[in-house]
Amino acid sequence: MQFDDNKPIYIQIMDYFKYKIIRQELRSSDKIPSVRETAKKLDVNPNTVQRAYTELESAGITVSRRGLGSFVDVDDEKLQILKQDLAIEKVDQFLKEIHQMNISKENLMNLIDERWKK
Repeated sequence: MQFDDNKPIYIQIMDYFKYKIIRQELRSSDKIPSVRETAKKLDVNPNTVQRAYTELESAGITVSRRGLGSFVDVDDEKLQILKQDLAIEKVDQFLKEIHQMNISKENLMNLIDERWKK
């Protein structure tokens, strides 16, 4: 995984797990790797991973079980909300860049329609 210098690493780690959940690579009640395993795999400080895990739990995406680790805790409703939230984030980033390029909404919609067909 390559990290973006413009976004905190712990948020990128959270996004990494969110995408795994959205793609159903991780499902509800699946155990996620330990902090140490994830830190080693992503070559980051374990404290950064711990912060990401804490935030995932605070967001209701995972649950910790003492002595057992962290587990995905996402039902169908949470999954849809997660998808929607990430889609909105991506659309907002995209639109910000499009506005900076001064592309009109009409031209943008034509481009999207054209690219969608391919």
